[in-house]
Amino acid sequence: MSVQPSPPRSRPRVGHIQFLNCLPLYWGLARTGTLLDLELTKDTPEKLSEQLVNGGLDIGPITLVEFLRNSAGLVALPDIAVGCDGPVMSCVIVSKGPLDRLDGERVALGSTSRTSVRLAQLLLAERFGISPEYYTCPPDLGLMMQEAQAAVLIGDAALRASLHDAPRLGLHVHDLGQMWKEWTGLPFVFAVWAARRDYLAEQPQTVHEVHRAFLASRDVSLEEVDKVAEQAARWEAFDAELLARYFTTLDFRLGPDQLAGITEFARLTGSDTGYAPDVPVTLLSPPDGG
Repeated sequence: MSVQPSPPRSRPRVGHIQFLNCLPLYWGLARTGTLLDLELTKDTPEKLSEQLVNGGLDIGPITLVEFLRNSAGLVALPDIAVGCDGPVMSCVIVSKGPLDRLDGERVALGSTSRTSVRLAQLLLAERFGISPEYYTCPPDLGLMMQEAQAAVLIGDAALRASLHDAPRLGLHVHDLGQMWKEWTGLPFVFAVWAARRDYLAEQPQTVHEVHRAFLASRDVSLEEVDKVAEQAARWEAFDAELLARYFTTLDFRLGPDQLAGITEFARLTGSDTGYAPDVPVTLLSPPDGG
C-alpha cells in the first residue's frame, strides 16, 4: 500500500505573536479582508520561532537571534519587523540603583526571549563593562526584586513594570532600545517576518500575497492608530492615549537602516548566533513583473 501525497493546504500557516507590540501588524487584517485567508497560530515569540524553523509554520515572526541562527532556511519579508529607532518602552532593565554597580550582582531575566536577553547582556558587558550573575524567573517585578538588584523584562510585562510598578516601588527604568541607539546610533530589530525557503519555492505567489496583506494591515493600523488603541484599551491595563503613543514609538519597518542595525548586532554577537555579519540578510525578491 503506497502512501498517498497529502493534499495541498489551502491556507498558509502563519504565526501571530500575542504581545501588544504586534497588534498593529494584525489588527488591519480584518479591515482589509485577508484574515480568513490565513491559518493563524498564536503563541509566544520563542515558540513561534521554533515552529517556523521546524516547519510547523510557513510564514511568521521570528526573533532576531533565531533568524540569524537559521537564516540558511529562511527569507525575510522586506519592510516589516518589530523594532525601534530609539526608545522601545517594552524592553527594559529595571534596577534598584545605577547600572554600573551591577557587576557581580544578581540580575533576573523575566523572559526567555534570546534577542532581548542577549541585547541586555551585550549592553551591560560592552557599554558598562560589568558581568552580573544572571538567572531566569517569571516576569513578576515585585518578586524579582526581592532576590535581584535588577530585572530584564520585555513585552506587556515590561510595559506594566516600567509604567506602573517601577515608579510605585521607587525603581529605575532603563530602556534597552534607547541604550542601543545611544551606543551605536542605529535602530534595533527584535523580530523579523520570514518565510521558509522551501515554502517560498512551492508557493511564491502565496508568500507575496501574505507579505502584501501584512504591509496593508500595518499601514491601515497606523493610519487609524487611535481606533486600534481604543479597542486594545478595553482589555488591557493601559489607557488608549498611552497605547497610541506606544504603537507609534515602535518601528515596524525593515529597510537599509534597520538592516545596518541587524548587521551590527550580528557582528557583536557573532559567536552566539553563528551568523557571518558580512553575509547580507536575504530578503524576499519582488514578484516577477513587480
